[in-house]
Amino acid sequence: MPEAKTVTLNMGPQHPSTHGVLRVEVELDGETVVKARPVIGYLHTGIEKTMESKLYYKAIPCTDRMDYLAPMSNNLGFCLAVEKLMEIEVPEKVKWARVCLTELTRIASHLVWLGTHALDIGAMSMLLYTFRERELIIDVYEACAGQRMMSTYFRIGGLAHELPRDFEKKIRTILKVIPERMKDYEALLTNNQIFINRTKGVAVISADDAINWSLSGPMLRGSGVKHDLRKANPYSAYEKFDFEIATGTNGDAYDRYLLRLKEIRQSLRIVQQALDGMPEGPYRAHVPGVVLPPKEDVLHKMESMIFHFKIITEGFKAPKGQVYQAIEAPKGELGFFISSDGSNKPNRVRVRPPSFINLAALPALVEGRLFADVVVAIGSIDIVLGEVDR
Repeated sequence: MPEAKTVTLNMGPQHPSTHGVLRVEVELDGETVVKARPVIGYLHTGIEKTMESKLYYKAIPCTDRMDYLAPMSNNLGFCLAVEKLMEIEVPEKVKWARVCLTELTRIASHLVWLGTHALDIGAMSMLLYTFRERELIIDVYEACAGQRMMSTYFRIGGLAHELPRDFEKKIRTILKVIPERMKDYEALLTNNQIFINRTKGVAVISADDAINWSLSGPMLRGSGVKHDLRKANPYSAYEKFDFEIATGTNGDAYDRYLLRLKEIRQSLRIVQQALDGMPEGPYRAHVPGVVLPPKEDVLHKMESMIFHFKIITEGFKAPKGQVYQAIEAPKGELGFFISSDGSNKPNRVRVRPPSFINLAALPALVEGRLFADVVVAIGSIDIVLGEVDR
């Protein structure tokens, strides 16, 4: 008998079906994956080191460029970490507004995932539909921050500006439109036999393995582990919101699809509560010398203008110490570690990115399965290479 041989194939580095510039080194025995190794670094930006060279305020825009599909979540994690380091308590209105906007970010991120994942499998129209709905959320970004993607709207101690006058109207439109459109998504995919065949029983990971691989977010909850930092370690007033933690049972790609649809509905539920219960008050904390004063004060009060000038040019000195702040980003646990030496710049910044951690489990999802399942597995993880390579 001829000796059995395997073939090593480079999948990538290219963008289609790898959700960024990813290379997977795949060893195949026929069409069966024997080994798979994710190879990263093609997009490396050195964001953490860049943040260490900047004033705390000027490091915020760096966070947008990691998971660029969830910029406000990234902003929130870093701002909360600095606020913990500086012991700044933000007004209640800021907390609720942040919750509202980060849940909209979760919806927008899941919509992009749904459209691109379906496209990977062959359902082209889903991408057009999900991007249509995402546009409603991007309009809110633009109204709040003047930017459609790299919003940089959150600030240390509050928000960049007051919420726009048509904020409530735009959100009410989202709350009305997206639930109806989700019925269309489910009609197209949930009982679609081709979609089921491509995802059910594919890229399976057990609850124990998910924990051992340090997975988080939908990757962990899809395996039945009911863990969500918004409940387990609430931040930014999440303890005041009523919502459920969506979980799966089988830990496969199909379960993760159903779970993310549930998460969109729960996020809409949170946004509704945030809008209905939004308290009145200032949009940033009053901490002279640390938190930028309101623009209207800068234009009319000498003291505010001086503080604004000094903060922008010199920053502020943070006390010596170390903090770690984690949030439940759309893809899982996003954590910021900051070490301060008492200067006006962070001494050390380290990000715990969910895409990077979750991608490491790719071999466990695909080894022993067909090569065609690799694309489905990568899609079901929901990675953004800007967050993997940082």
